[in-house]
Amino acid sequence: MAIEILTKEDLQEFHKSLLEDIRELLKGTNEQPKKWLRSTEVRQLLNISNGTLQNLRINGTLSYTKVGGIIYYDNSAIDKLLIGNKIHAQPTLFK
Repeated sequence: MAIEILTKEDLQEFHKSLLEDIRELLKGTNEQPKKWLRSTEVRQLLNISNGTLQNLRINGTLSYTKVGGIIYYDNSAIDKLLIGNKIHAQPTLFK
């Protein structure tokens, strides 16, 4: 039976490798959508301008919450808005 000797460097390398593996595993489980989005995030998500976002607020299309001058939008309200305005494609007949 052969005897293997582990050095301090071997243990440090194992430790680094183990931490990298754990970080990779945690990356996938941490990806939950944010509950509240700021105006810039909503504009980027919907690819709209400041004015369009303001119009959505003014006409009541998109609800929001204002705290200390910062406007927040509920992510689920944005999903409902998109689903509610969904247009189903009509199949076309090609000749």
